[in-house]
Amino acid sequence: MRKILALLLVIASLQSIPAWAAGFSFPSGFKTQTISTNGARIHVRVGGQGPAVVMLHGYGETGDMWAPLAAKLAARHTVIVPDLRGMGLSDHPATGYDKKNQARDITGVLDALGIGKVDVVAHDIGNMVAYAFTAEHPERVTKLVLMDAPLPGVGPWEEILKNPLLWHFRFGGPDMERLVKGRERIYLDRFWNEFSADPKHFDEASRRHYAKFYALPGAMHSGFEQFHAFDQDAIDNKAYIAKGLLPMPVLAVGGEKSFGSTMEAVTRFAASDVRGAVIPNAGHWLMEEQPKATVAVIADFLQ
Repeated sequence: MRKILALLLVIASLQSIPAWAAGFSFPSGFKTQTISTNGARIHVRVGGQGPAVVMLHGYGETGDMWAPLAAKLAARHTVIVPDLRGMGLSDHPATGYDKKNQARDITGVLDALGIGKVDVVAHDIGNMVAYAFTAEHPERVTKLVLMDAPLPGVGPWEEILKNPLLWHFRFGGPDMERLVKGRERIYLDRFWNEFSADPKHFDEASRRHYAKFYALPGAMHSGFEQFHAFDQDAIDNKAYIAKGLLPMPVLAVGGEKSFGSTMEAVTRFAASDVRGAVIPNAGHWLMEEQPKATVAVIADFLQ
């Protein structure tokens, strides 16, 4: 009982953080809600008006990463920003982290909001959920943006796996959870530092903000499960590609010091209508390192 009460107090304290905490400023009028779907409660921010766009974040962040893009698009778009299963203020179930299942989470969120067609913007793990959602429901997706992360099983996936920087793909399990417990910030700093063109561009306030969410009970288990599911994701993605390439316009965005133009090359294995963009002086963390340039490229593509 004490553990449950402690968890509730932690979650309540996080929910009390204003939208502008750590520099994350969603436009006035945005509201948050919890949508129960597919066996999980998904925390969602919704605001704006016009054609819908859903934004899917990656590991080491939450939906808060999209605040600058939401501010840019809200005047002309209805913006939906969920926290993915196991991250942020969404539930941390023990299972269900294959991206095909998480795509069902997104389908449930959109259905609950009464939204049919959407543009989809995604980064990192969000790319993988976005691809599964789009492959399952191509009739619902008008445009797709994928940012600086590969898709399991797609293109040169096996070669990408050989990169020693990606050792965390195979890091997980009960012992690893014990190693990281209470040291979540140290573990996350490794991502923010090594995958940045300049670690100073991922500022201290943002690091503190995100680290609080990843220190929640079950959050590290959920994070490890995101990566543990890659083998199943690769199987599912190969089956999607066997049925045909995505037909809608796709923008593949890479950071100059990260995936760069490789992002476009990899995406062409999954989609037939691909445009590429490279963000100068950026590593993996495009929205933190070069937010103005990244927002401009995405907004131009969507509008």
